[in-house]
Amino acid sequence: MAEKKTTAKKAASGKKTLRVRQIKSANRKPEIQAATLRGLGLGKIRRERTLEDTPSVRGMIYAVRHLVEVVGE
Repeated sequence: MAEKKTTAKKAASGKKTLRVRQIKSANRKPEIQAATLRGLGLGKIRRERTLEDTPSVRGMIYAVRHLVEVVGE
């Protein structure tokens, strides 16, 4: 059976990952925050992404910490 390409494969290779979920809208927020959400691959409420745990990603999450939550590591 063919193996699906998932983020679990990345986690198995030794790289740490973070699951990030958007919980609030970027409406009526500065444009830089909306751009940061797009950079994280988010943009709609309840959308989740699994991202590699790097200092740059952590900085982006910190910049929009009032709009997102980390649901799993």
